[in-house]
Amino acid sequence: MSRIAVIAGDGIGVDVIREGLKVLRAADEAFKLGLEIKEFDYGAERYLKDGVALPPGQMEDFRKNWDAVYLGAMGDPRIPDMRHAKDILLAMRFELDLYINLRPVRALDDRLVPLKGKTAKDIDMTMFRENTEGLYAGMGGIFKKGTPDEIATQEDINTFKGVHRICKAAFDFAQKHGKKKVTMADKHNVLRYGHDLWERVFFDLAKSYPGITAEHMFADALGMQLIKAPENFQVIVTNNMFGDILTDVGAILQGGLGVAGSGNIHPGRVSLFEPIHGSAPKYAGKDTANPVAAIATAQMMLEFLAEDGPRSAQLGADKQGRYKKAAARIEEVVVEAIRKGKTTKDLGGTLGCAATGDWMAAAMKG
Repeated sequence: MSRIAVIAGDGIGVDVIREGLKVLRAADEAFKLGLEIKEFDYGAERYLKDGVALPPGQMEDFRKNWDAVYLGAMGDPRIPDMRHAKDILLAMRFELDLYINLRPVRALDDRLVPLKGKTAKDIDMTMFRENTEGLYAGMGGIFKKGTPDEIATQEDINTFKGVHRICKAAFDFAQKHGKKKVTMADKHNVLRYGHDLWERVFFDLAKSYPGITAEHMFADALGMQLIKAPENFQVIVTNNMFGDILTDVGAILQGGLGVAGSGNIHPGRVSLFEPIHGSAPKYAGKDTANPVAAIATAQMMLEFLAEDGPRSAQLGADKQGRYKKAAARIEEVVVEAIRKGKTTKDLGGTLGCAATGDWMAAAMKG
């Protein structure tokens, strides 16, 4: 049995996670997965009510007793400093050491590809973003704040351990899935210290993977090439900041933020899965949000639970196979929904958020 903690979050996060759970529970029933799912009320509403983002001991509970956390979008204009989101989302990434931000970038239908002359077969890559270091580590400070002499510093933290393990994860993924090229993006031409480390570690690791081509590109050049020739890329690995930017480029290539799921992963430990879009508070509760990204994220979560979750080995080969089949079926249902117009308007369909989830959940069972 796998245990999944659910935090719907804020805004449309509540709407899309509700539909993702419909599909996940339908998969659980159809494939006899034996999931245990528990919903937690952490988010803006709870924070505004009693000042609690995560209560004492909750992080340790996630670490010891759960296999995955399924999270909706975070963000509410009533909390302008986003303190609750920092204490939930960023805290989990750092405190649970979720060093892999995994972003599949794959178009599911030709109609979703925004590039002239390109089709869905041209958009098929996987991005590995380092998730615990870099500029997002929160190292820095402000001196003489609010004066004409103010100085603000933000440190870019790169460790051998952090760079080595994310690059190795990218090469291991390529080897496991039969990919022939891994591309690393940095700016070592101007960031001569931290990104020199990236270049050295990446190419040293590449020697252990003789069947895989190791390619380097500067991050700005990679951004251009993703638009010009996305078919040239299979696996991409980069740091936290550039990964944040390049994965959004990937999202628009595959059809937009509404179809892009992600995982924040530490193999063998509890990991966090979330659609990459924001909370869009003005659309919350209006039945217009696209739930496909949340549903695709549920698919990723099942794949993780089958192969890399804390209890994957305990599932046994039969149940691992059922998890994988359930994940594959979710993707088939999403593709079918897109092609039949059983989606929200942004994907060319005619349904609302809830009806889209209903249709896909029914298709899982049928």
